[in-house]
Amino acid sequence: MSQSSPLPARRRRWPIFAPLGLVLILAVGWSIFWYVAAQRAEETIEGWRAREAQSGRVYTCGRQTVGGYPFRIEVNCTNAVAEVRNVGAPLRFKLANIHLAGQIYDPTLLISEFVGPLAVGDIGQPASVMAYWKLAQASARGTPRAPERLSLVLDEPRFDRVAGTSQQTVGSAKALEMHGRIASGTVTDNPVIDVVFRVVSGLAPTVHPLLGAPTDADVSITLRGLKDFAPQSWAQRLRELQARDGRLDVTRARIQQGDVLATAAGLLGLTSAGNLEGQLDVTIAGIDKVLKSLSVDATTVQGGASGQLGAALGALDRISPMLGNFARQNAGPAIAAGLRALGKQTTLEGREATTLPLRFTDGAVSLGPIPLGRVVPLF
Repeated sequence: MSQSSPLPARRRRWPIFAPLGLVLILAVGWSIFWYVAAQRAEETIEGWRAREAQSGRVYTCGRQTVGGYPFRIEVNCTNAVAEVRNVGAPLRFKLANIHLAGQIYDPTLLISEFVGPLAVGDIGQPASVMAYWKLAQASARGTPRAPERLSLVLDEPRFDRVAGTSQQTVGSAKALEMHGRIASGTVTDNPVIDVVFRVVSGLAPTVHPLLGAPTDADVSITLRGLKDFAPQSWAQRLRELQARDGRLDVTRARIQQGDVLATAAGLLGLTSAGNLEGQLDVTIAGIDKVLKSLSVDATTVQGGASGQLGAALGALDRISPMLGNFARQNAGPAIAAGLRALGKQTTLEGREATTLPLRFTDGAVSLGPIPLGRVVPLF
């Protein structure tokens, strides 16, 4: 009787397919997780829109899509429109496209990109202001109900005033930045807000002669006195801020325009009529050029040594108009010397400088003894 050979051992194949099966299970689970997260993102956006609409701010998209699979949530809004109806003159903002993106593993950070131009005008009327830029991006940290930080960066922005078929540029810059954060408190309990503004080569000659040359600015402020971020109009919020003795603390401001350099710090508040009240201590290197830009002559100055100069010019007018005009044309250096005498002499970044008070008195603005005009009431 012959002895039969043993049967070969059957190979176990499941270890070969197990990794592939695990990958498939993970892929299906991740896909389900992503689609649930995308749906939650859309629900969050709709909830935010509903809350904003109750406060008079209506946001719509001509077309809205959600994508970014597998690791991002991206929302694309074309023909974006925002209507702000809770202000005295309701405004309409229209933008070509907004792209929002967030990492699915970090839903508290949102990155946005805006495609212009931005058209601003009264609701139902043609745009009165157009804004253009090369690149516009924003980032937000937190949640819609509990924001923490917000940043906005514009590359080569330009702002035009529109009148019929014509447009006039009122402001432009190489770069414009705004960064804000909640320094203390929360959105529902006495928030204190820190804000930083930066402008590179800003121009606004039609706004004020001082802004007719490229200007760099870096301004840090702290706003105190807010009760909360409950939805309300700007006028209501400013009235509430005034009633709570709110203050704008300019902790640091540095402005440079060619050879002119200035820094400022101080506190500003609001009167019951909505006018600015307070003082900034301004240190200026190159005050002669500032006076020239302001087109200041001796007759605009009230009080102190400059007031005596004005009286002397009047006396010269009575003796001989020619003498008065000659003295008036050469009064600028005398006024600068008078301001140096009235101000505090110091140095600023290694240059001789003068510190003067920039006063806001119920809306009236003056630099030392020089009146600069008035600021319109804020409410």
